[in-house]
Amino acid sequence: MPDLDAPESWRVLDPQGMLKSIADLPRQCEDAWKRALGVKVPDKYRQAEQILILGIGGSAIGADLLNGLIAGECRIPVVVHRDYGLPGFVNQHTLVVACSHSGETEETLTGLEVAQQRQALVLAVTTGGELARRAREHGLPLFQYHYPSQPRAALGYSLSTLLAIVQMLGLVSDKSTDLAEAVAVMRQLQSEISERIPTALNPAKSLALKLQGKLPVVYAAEHLSAAARRWKGQFNENGKSWGVFDVLPELAHNTVAGYALPAALAGVVHVIMLTSASNHPRVRQRFEITRELLQRHGFPCDTVEARGQSNLAQALSTVHFGDYVSYYLAMLYGVDPWTIADIQFIKDRLRQR
Repeated sequence: MPDLDAPESWRVLDPQGMLKSIADLPRQCEDAWKRALGVKVPDKYRQAEQILILGIGGSAIGADLLNGLIAGECRIPVVVHRDYGLPGFVNQHTLVVACSHSGETEETLTGLEVAQQRQALVLAVTTGGELARRAREHGLPLFQYHYPSQPRAALGYSLSTLLAIVQMLGLVSDKSTDLAEAVAVMRQLQSEISERIPTALNPAKSLALKLQGKLPVVYAAEHLSAAARRWKGQFNENGKSWGVFDVLPELAHNTVAGYALPAALAGVVHVIMLTSASNHPRVRQRFEITRELLQRHGFPCDTVEARGQSNLAQALSTVHFGDYVSYYLAMLYGVDPWTIADIQFIKDRLRQR
């Protein structure tokens, strides 16, 4: 088993540098914010009556985080579409933002085609590929960035870009201060959980050790709900591990009823709660009561408390913590956190049909 306190030994497992990309998240956020504020968005886009964000996998998680962050402030609805085609409500008054890190995501490209047929207001966010080609061909606003990585490792670009766009459209207040706080909080967090901090003093390494051989189940609520989805996806893609996420208050109305069976899961499942001081008071009470139920049924539970004052800082602090945990879990399992062979297998088989 790799030694979590000997990061120099990890190079053979991580030759393409996923750890470097994880540590780069604060810089990504700063760079994307500055660049995105310089993108020209046509005035007519300010008249949009709803926003639909196209994306899937690592290219969509930024949209999920955005949605949770601005839900209480944005004056028009924002929907994240992780599928082929488009919902029926999309029309010429809808802003459709097509997000694909590679620019080749087939689900997103099909949605883009339908959006253009319906004369929607379209904007593209990508590193290049077919999405960038179509945007240029049709004169669509394009935010193109260069970051050679897996889509999930470029979260700073997808999230900060989308946040800048909704700000430029006048849909939310200026988020510059919140972004600066989030970057500072993440950098401070790195001083506690980065690879050079020994396991005895490193809560991310300690949690990864608890999760080894277990089924991680992540709970969150409100603006941290998408962070729970991110943790689940990072366990899957970085750690090559099963992962589950759920959200409160909904899970208190159904999930908890299933804690009893099968009884063997008590030795397998490990729950992580992502909590925030700004959660609704009743939601915080539900977290406490749910933890009590988990203990009654024999399920271990750890809590990760969000840091920072703004919702953005809190969401990104929990995301950053989870990214490191998933990386350390990958090292414990002896797997390359970069490669996604089974996902590529599906793509290759689809190309053959």
